[in-house]
Amino acid sequence: MSRETNPAPLALLAAIESIARAAGDLIMGVYGTGFEVRAKSDASPVTEADERAEALIVRALRALTPAWPVVAEEAAARGEAPASAARFWLVDPLDGTREFVTRNGEFTVNIALIEDGLPTLGVVHVPAQDRLYAGAVGLGAWCVESGARRALHCRAAPDAGPTLATSRSHGDEAALAQWLQGRAVGARVAAGSSLKFGLVAAGLADLYPRLGRTMEWDTAAGHAVLRAAGGEVVDLQGRVLRYGKPGYENPHFVAHGLSGV
Repeated sequence: MSRETNPAPLALLAAIESIARAAGDLIMGVYGTGFEVRAKSDASPVTEADERAEALIVRALRALTPAWPVVAEEAAARGEAPASAARFWLVDPLDGTREFVTRNGEFTVNIALIEDGLPTLGVVHVPAQDRLYAGAVGLGAWCVESGARRALHCRAAPDAGPTLATSRSHGDEAALAQWLQGRAVGARVAAGSSLKFGLVAAGLADLYPRLGRTMEWDTAAGHAVLRAAGGEVVDLQGRVLRYGKPGYENPHFVAHGLSGV
């Protein structure tokens, strides 16, 4: 594909779904082995699956859209991320490495397109569960599970109170309790990695507050799917979460469905 040709959104999203599935197949090939777990400079874990999946995704994205920079987690950890641009890819090749290491199946492949600071297209693939979330602003969002595809739509929170999605591995109960003061909660559901965005996009949860450190590649794909399903992600001052920031670190945020925060 030439540098001057921009793929149509639907064709582009189909290509990203295929790339994410190929990376997921590679990850699952490592999943059942006695893989080594190493610590990066920030003490977070990394495995052969992270690195091999990232190499596959970056190579495929550069072939698909040669003019668009690719910012990927492991390259960024090595100080090799390109400067962001008006349009660029954000990649987390294996979001939820802790879930991968503990083999609970709640890890994902995240690929997002950022345009003018906002995620406009994204895929979140859950290879251990044969589930894939995809969406693009203006096209809608959907989930493909075991070959069956269904549309995703955020819901208005039920009368009993919103369902809260919380992190499986990164919970800060003290900070969450403070944020929840004065808020009614109808139920809670815990999930790992980017699956919490999928819960809100599917109308299975209404709020996902994240009151801890995250990076842009952790959230961009899920944010894109959620936006396509009618939801949004905002910081604690109510401003829409933006991408391409220096250092690629997110503020604390809340992902929400139709009822808002």
